Amino acid sequence: MSSAPASGKRRGGPGRPRLLPQHHSGTPREQILDAAARLFTSKGFAATSTREIAEAVGIRQASLYYHFAGKDEILSELLSQTIRPTVDSVARIESITDDPDTTLYLVALTDVRTLARAPHNIGYLAPDVTQVQGFEEFTAARDDLAATYARLAEPITSPEVLGRLGTSRLGKQLVHTVEEVISLRSAGSRIDLDEAAWIASSCLRLCGVDQARIELAKKTAETLDQVDLSENGD
Repeated sequence: MSSAPASGKRRGGPGRPRLLPQHHSGTPREQILDAAARLFTSKGFAATSTREIAEAVGIRQASLYYHFAGKDEILSELLSQTIRPTVDSVARIESITDDPDTTLYLVALTDVRTLARAPHNIGYLAPDVTQVQGFEEFTAARDDLAATYARLAEPITSPEVLGRLGTSRLGKQLVHTVEEVISLRSAGSRIDLDEAAWIASSCLRLCGVDQARIELAKKTAETLDQVDLSENGD
């Protein structure tokens, strides 16, 4: 499984800042990421300097370089955070259920939550970020996530859908379905539990799964989620 200046062009995927208040918690590294995300989404990546990020956190610019080599590395980490929790959850989800409908639903739900929980909507950034060192790694990770979606979806997808899309394109379409969260957040919508469940269910609908199976997968997922996936909850 974010907004930029009005002139920014949306990329094909997510990537899934102000002066920090005195009560802001978190490690210095986390505070730097938070401040950078705010500035990248409000001013744009190219227009933001490491000095501004450091000032927003309340540290010296030299101290920022103790944690990150520069802006590129900060952006790379922010983008990675939109994917890593979902990727890390797949094996655990597969270990607690052997139902393929439920597995895909839970992976999609985790992906939605990952994008919705991010403090700042890092998903719409200026085209110049594609030239940032480390962006290729993010793109590769996103492609791997799409391949995982394709693998999980193939056994439950109707022949008609597979014939029309093919397995690879199906995985990419599932990623795009989850990334609707980015557009919704940019429009000011709050991604609550019902909205998250709707988007996860939409992934199964895309595969051609009927409503009765979707409801069963949702019910099973809710039970497993409460017991085994609480750390991924909202």
